[in-house]
Amino acid sequence: MLINKAYKFRLYPNKAQRTLIAKTIGCSRFIFNHFLAKWNNTYKQTGKGLSYNSCSAELPALKHEFEWLKEVDSIAIQTSVKHLGEAFSRFFKGQNDLPHFKSKGNPVQSYTTKQTNGNIRIIGDKIKLPKLGNVRFAKSAEVNGRILNATVRSTPSGKYFVSVLVETDVQELPKTNSVVGIDVGIKDFAILSDRTIYNNPNYFRTLEKKLAKAQRILSRRKERAIRQKRALPAAKNY
Repeated sequence: MLINKAYKFRLYPNKAQRTLIAKTIGCSRFIFNHFLAKWNNTYKQTGKGLSYNSCSAELPALKHEFEWLKEVDSIAIQTSVKHLGEAFSRFFKGQNDLPHFKSKGNPVQSYTTKQTNGNIRIIGDKIKLPKLGNVRFAKSAEVNGRILNATVRSTPSGKYFVSVLVETDVQELPKTNSVVGIDVGIKDFAILSDRTIYNNPNYFRTLEKKLAKAQRILSRRKERAIRQKRALPAAKNY
């Protein structure tokens, strides 16, 4: 059975890579906000929104208008438009609120890029990412499966992380015809559907009685020490 699984790692980009990450995040945010504003204006004027395809078709013209968009990963920009389209789709289905503009003030900034022709790969203790090249990372686990995308995040404390989404095959658990039910109770610890009974060990009740007895003995010895005007540490058997 194929499932999607995510791996998260700490990234250690160099100075040039940190600069490019900041630019990519900024460009992705700019594109998202640009088309969100256009989408809202179009809806107000016509009663209809835009679509992912119509927005995506305008990207080449925007790159000519804003040359700095060409400096960053083009797939990240494309993905930003797709995320906007998906957000509107969920909104119209009643699954979430209306998309809102992204802000520089958000504590965590990120962008997502997709796997295309091996542009995302794990190479030893480094991960290859579009435009960034090989970035050193803390490889805390083996990445098993077909890489689908990668999300790069930066935090206010200056740390960087990458989340790698993969498609992997997992073994399904064998199906059984019989189902064993368990009834957990107070008098008995558990009763299975085949009427097997597991008694409640009642450790607490047993120890509670022993504790009460010990406290009564201690109280009597304390009273005797007070009558004899002895300090408690010097009293007999205290």
